[in-house]
Amino acid sequence: MRGSLRLVLPATCIVCAGLACGRPQPIVPSKPVPAGTVLFQFTQKVEGPLELTIDGIRVNVGKESKKKCKHLEVSGLAPGRHRFVMLSPLEAFGPDQIEVELGAGRGEFRVVFAQNLKSVLYGSPEPVPAAAGIPGVQARLQP
Repeated sequence: MRGSLRLVLPATCIVCAGLACGRPQPIVPSKPVPAGTVLFQFTQKVEGPLELTIDGIRVNVGKESKKKCKHLEVSGLAPGRHRFVMLSPLEAFGPDQIEVELGAGRGEFRVVFAQNLKSVLYGSPEPVPAAAGIPGVQARLQP
């Protein structure tokens, strides 16, 4: 009895240590990000509507499906530094302002913390003017 217990106890400790000490996996895009594109992945699915401002100019955000979305893809950006600001009446983002440096011939991938924001607004909201947009830049929420 004592001989088998001496063998089982170390084996159990090794197995438990192996299961508990797993390294966290990095969050990476499923496919390479094309040049001139920034891909944001949210930690939680986002319902929208989403108001996006790039370098101080509001951009319309389209939605590919009626379901909640996990990614925001912004394409058609010129190389250089860009500042993104994301706002939504139903979600909170952290950080809500992100600066991205796009190099020539490459895209960028960022992870953004998203949290549902259950707020009650009384009265009717003021209509938001149409976004001016940036020529050639498209933003889409994707599943």
